[in-house]
Amino acid sequence: MDFLFRERVLREASQQDLALTAPTDPACASVIAALEEDPFYRSICAPFEVDTQRRRAVLERYFAYSIQEGREIGRSVHLKEVTRGVAVWLLPQPAELQARAAQKKRAFLEVALDRKGCANYYGIVEFMSARAASVVSREAWYLSIVAVDPAVQGQGLGRQLLKPTLAEADSVGASCYLETFIARNLAFYEKLGFAARTRFREPTTGSEYAVMVRHPALTKAKRISWRR
Repeated sequence: MDFLFRERVLREASQQDLALTAPTDPACASVIAALEEDPFYRSICAPFEVDTQRRRAVLERYFAYSIQEGREIGRSVHLKEVTRGVAVWLLPQPAELQARAAQKKRAFLEVALDRKGCANYYGIVEFMSARAASVVSREAWYLSIVAVDPAVQGQGLGRQLLKPTLAEADSVGASCYLETFIARNLAFYEKLGFAARTRFREPTTGSEYAVMVRHPALTKAKRISWRR
């Protein structure tokens, strides 16, 4: 029994080491610098609150996974200087593909996060998903992450990251939405056509966040067609 227990512990440790040393994304350092104080990311890294190095290693793996997830079931857009920022979108998918993606992510999170961090993740996501469902259609495109290196913020780079996918959403008539805990970000999103629809206090973080929605803008071709 002791031997089997030791083998299980060694296997779990090996899996965790693999999760934390697998290939990363060039934008991860900038994303960490921009978002590590966000209540959501602080909560999923709560067990490592006093261990900055460990917390950032966990966030690096989380963001690398999320960026790859965007490539697979949404959009991941980097700046021209790829280390400086990224936007990650999740788009509606067929139920079977969505279920596989959710299963794959749970397996990753169970290895990459501490048990408490994983519980916090699902507590927050389940609360926010249920509230979003009362505000937006299931067909809406979800802006999961947008981050620019704080050293180069204020130069229009956030807009550069979002414009291509917003234009694509407009071209197919898709609404978009996001959730933000950071009140100072509201004005930035409003300039891109988002509007705060409602606010909730999320119980795991104890923080208030806004759900912002953007309906598709008429493209030039659609305006001409509508006038006809």
